[in-house]
Amino acid sequence: MAGAEERAPGAPLIIAVDGPAAAGKGTLARRLAAALGLPYLDTGLLYRAVGRRVLDRGVDPRDARVAEAEARALRPADLERPDLRSPEADMAASAVAAIPGVRTALLDFQREFGRRRGAVLDGRDIGTVVFPDAPVKLFVTASLEVRARRRFEELRGRGVEADPGQVEAELRARDTQDSSRAAAPLRPAADALLLDTTALDAEAAFAAALRLVRARLAEAGAPLSA
Repeated sequence: MAGAEERAPGAPLIIAVDGPAAAGKGTLARRLAAALGLPYLDTGLLYRAVGRRVLDRGVDPRDARVAEAEARALRPADLERPDLRSPEADMAASAVAAIPGVRTALLDFQREFGRRRGAVLDGRDIGTVVFPDAPVKLFVTASLEVRARRRFEELRGRGVEADPGQVEAELRARDTQDSSRAAAPLRPAADALLLDTTALDAEAAFAAALRLVRARLAEAGAPLSA
C-alpha cells in the first residue's frame, strides 16, 4: 500500500475523515474542505439516501436485493431530501451499509468524486477501503455520552422530539452494527491520525485537525499554505 510519502507530485489531495456517528467528523470535514479549497463529500448521506429509498418501498433495509437495486438507482436529488437525518434514517443507513452489494455500488461514485479535483470525504471506511492510499487520514471519535448529547441537541435544534436515553441507546446499537459488520467494519486505518473530540468544541476540534493535516503533509514534503 502506498503511503503519504509516495503521493505523486500534482496528484489530487485526498483527506479521509472517518469515525462513529456524532463524533463531529461531518462539521470538521466540511470546514477542512473550505479551509483547504477542496470539494467535500459526506459519504454517509449516500447510505442514508439508499436506506430511505428502501424504507419508502416498505422493505426492511437489511434486504440485500432491494437495497442493492436502490443503491444503483441513487440520484443526486436523493441527497437533498430533508428526511435523511432522523434516527430511523440512521439505522437504515447502518443496515444497508453492511450489505456488500450496496458498498460496491457506491464505491465508484465516491472514488470518482475524489479523483476529479481531490476532496475531503467523511464516512466510516474512507481511509480503509475507499481511499486506502490517502496521504492524510483522520479518525475522529468521542465518548458515547458526549456523542449522544450532541445528537440529542442536534435533533432538538431541528425540532425533532427525542429522548436522551433512547438517543444514546440508538448510537450504541449503531456503533455495534458498524464495527461488527463483515463488509468494511468501522475501524481506524493503521496510519490514521486519531482525534478525540470529547473535550473539544467545534473551533478547538477544527484547529487540532488542521494542525494534524498540515503536520502530516509536511512530513510527506507537501505542506499546505491554506
